[in-house]
Amino acid sequence: MNAIERDYYTDMSVLLDPYEWFEEMRAKGPVCRMANRDLWLVTGYDEAVEILNNGNDWSNAISVSGPLLPLPFEPDSEDITGQIAAHRSEIPLADLLVAQDGIPHQQSRALISTLFTPSRLRDNQEYVTALADRMVRDVVAKGGCELISEIASAFVTFVVSDILGVPEADRDEFRRIIDMAPPPGSMEAAPPPGKEREWAERSKTMQAEAGPKNPLTFMAEYFYRYLAERRAAPPLDDVLSEFAYATYPDGTQRDIAELIRLSTFLFGAGQDTSAKLIGNAMRFLVDQPGMQADLRAELGKIPAFLEEVLRLEGSTKNVKRLAKRRMTIGGFEIAPGETVVIAISAANRDPRRWENPTEFRLDRPGIKQHLSFGRGPHTCAGAPLARYEARIIFEKFLEHTSDIRLSEVHHGTPSNRRLEFEPTFSMRGPANLHVELSPA
Repeated sequence: MNAIERDYYTDMSVLLDPYEWFEEMRAKGPVCRMANRDLWLVTGYDEAVEILNNGNDWSNAISVSGPLLPLPFEPDSEDITGQIAAHRSEIPLADLLVAQDGIPHQQSRALISTLFTPSRLRDNQEYVTALADRMVRDVVAKGGCELISEIASAFVTFVVSDILGVPEADRDEFRRIIDMAPPPGSMEAAPPPGKEREWAERSKTMQAEAGPKNPLTFMAEYFYRYLAERRAAPPLDDVLSEFAYATYPDGTQRDIAELIRLSTFLFGAGQDTSAKLIGNAMRFLVDQPGMQADLRAELGKIPAFLEEVLRLEGSTKNVKRLAKRRMTIGGFEIAPGETVVIAISAANRDPRRWENPTEFRLDRPGIKQHLSFGRGPHTCAGAPLARYEARIIFEKFLEHTSDIRLSEVHHGTPSNRRLEFEPTFSMRGPANLHVELSPA
């Protein structure tokens, strides 16, 4: 079947490796219609930046629920901002930070602005460095590990737990809850073409039946207790205390339900993306000729290495925006209520922006201009933390080893790799990665 005709959301070959499909779609132009869906696809870098920077004309309300669920209303004017606001409670998870628009989003971002500041990360550095050192030493002593489950997922969970102030006694339980959750954008979350409304009704029933089994619901119970305890006692020097005592601009105390949603989202949002960054980066570290020797000789190159990994193989494949007003992008008119899928993975490989875009270059000019952390008002708030924790864990891997290899038993040889990726339309990263480690 022609790649263009394959469905991005349900075709297993596209879910596991989207790059051929993105390039065939790019050949239709930087903006085009998906063949099987009533959606616009943006593969162009400039067009993606234009949309991401424009929070006035594009809504994030569907960022979590995705572009496949029908809107709970019929657009009735050339400006549907009011309709989106009136029906927001009917859009699944539209109250989460990443789906907020306008003033509510600005207020939430202001509240979390102290979470990932350089000073807070410096305060957290002793814990993170000791944690990374201990975890890497343990797996080096064993001669290897399955990187995703034994290092990446556990490491990022413990790091954000420490920053937020989650008690150490609860951290293993939080990790267990996250490990139980299906990956964002799994095939099960996508209806067949033409079945969107029918699937939406079935999905509502399934979510209601899941009830307390939902990982977000489970974690919310913990965060309610943490926030209530902090409000009942003098504030501690942690983020949850700052949340508990936070106020709105008029000085009134923030609603605890809002704080629970924000705390739960912050805890869960970066777990999978940061873990996948570590997994993707390890693949390039071991398979790019000379990369280990280059970075061992100069650990200061690790940040540039991570940026090029983020550009070439970022954790997030796409983000979604809903047109509030009639817009023209890439020569196409997009009507109010229509959805664009911004293919971050494709924009980061746009040959109009990047010279030899599929080539890994450690010294690529302007590398931090990639879009893996977004752009504009919804730039990822956790980007400093993701860069920071990935840098530290790779410093420790290079410090404590003389050589790192992927297991040929599990993954084949460098010229014939066998890698298993999670079949999701939202994320990109290895489901498992078995590494062999020679001690320094």
